[in-house]
Amino acid sequence: MSDADVVVIGSGQGGVPFAADLAGAGRKVVLFERRTLGGSCINYGCTPSKAFLAAAHNAGRARQAAQLGIHVQVQVDFPAVMERVRSIRSTFNAGIERRLADAGVQVIYAEASFTDAHTLSGGGTTVSAPLIVLNTGTSPLLPDIPGLAGMPVLTNENFFDLKTLPECTLVLGGGYIGLELGQGLARLGSEVHILHRGERLLDHEEPDVGDVLAEAFRQDGMHLHLNATVERAAYTDGVYTLTLKGGLEVQGTALLIATGRKPNTHALNVSAADIRLDAQGYIAVDEHFQTTVPGVYAIGDVARQPAFTHVSWEDYRRLKGILNGESRTRADRVLGYATYTEPQVGRVGLTFEQAHEYKARVVTLPMGQIARAIEWGHTLGFYRLVVDEDTDKILGATLVGYEAAELVHVLLAHMQAGSTWRVLEQSVHIHPTYGEALPSLARLLT
Repeated sequence: MSDADVVVIGSGQGGVPFAADLAGAGRKVVLFERRTLGGSCINYGCTPSKAFLAAAHNAGRARQAAQLGIHVQVQVDFPAVMERVRSIRSTFNAGIERRLADAGVQVIYAEASFTDAHTLSGGGTTVSAPLIVLNTGTSPLLPDIPGLAGMPVLTNENFFDLKTLPECTLVLGGGYIGLELGQGLARLGSEVHILHRGERLLDHEEPDVGDVLAEAFRQDGMHLHLNATVERAAYTDGVYTLTLKGGLEVQGTALLIATGRKPNTHALNVSAADIRLDAQGYIAVDEHFQTTVPGVYAIGDVARQPAFTHVSWEDYRRLKGILNGESRTRADRVLGYATYTEPQVGRVGLTFEQAHEYKARVVTLPMGQIARAIEWGHTLGFYRLVVDEDTDKILGATLVGYEAAELVHVLLAHMQAGSTWRVLEQSVHIHPTYGEALPSLARLLT
């Protein structure tokens, strides 16, 4: 057994910078990684999915240029698309490996488990440390559908290993993973069926968000099956058959499962350390990321933080600050996020429905009333702003439209700075831009 100052389990977007920073400061740091460096983001999340969507959305935009009088024939080289995705992923992997090596982090490629409260073992190595950080993330959760177990299905973890375009893809799940990858496949030429148990797509968002996406997907030729309960699954001779409640059968040549996530805690042997898990197996932490064991912390989505790379990265900064005596907590920044369908969904803060503790006001501006959107043919969607009537502060925003993930940062910055909608309304934004519509949106409150 060896001793270290710090042990980090998991090389996601919180664990890597935390390990590198402390090693660079002269601490002896050991990092366990059971798979490939980079965690979900680099290997089967943000990096490959957005590289994949770069190709898919370019194909979709080329076809949609017909409304502008531009007619093209799109030819998709799917193997080349996926090879580019994997190449970018490999480049990012190599960058992380160099960063950890340059910082002096000892990387052990093995699954680690606790042997006591401050000792971990994996790959034939046992390490003890006073400071342990768990950044093990989550994995796809397969639904309990008769016939599904053992079936060769796609998840976001093996999706980017595809080399041929599926002729017909069944996507089980109407959340952001299923919708992004599903629309991407459709735009690259696969016949796509989205099967979702809810009444609308992205049902954690406001109803008209799902309505806009449904219309966009229909324009892409996708088939939507809402309120769909899959009662059984079968796989014969390369064909997947999903039987829905009511008897309808939907068939395809590929099945993508995107119905939820589960925490990667099963192999940690937390009972040996007396670390408490919640009812769903996530690591229970306090507002400062500490588990039930002093000196053992958990960050990122394994600790039920919002499952976004930027949140995990900020968790690293939060925890580093906490350990340095700063007064940081796990929810001390304005939360923004996006869905990279087309149109995109950019979200920050609260919806009107969520703002029940405030005297809230809400205004909405359709994309069809924005000059730049009309000029460029991007009239599907809307901008929405929620404010506190007592303080004039911005409580949240929902933007559904072209590059909304970029534009929502304007509102995030206003909120983080404690600004008000009146400051936004008085701003002179450039004409004609999509950003020009944000002061116009605020002026609806006057």
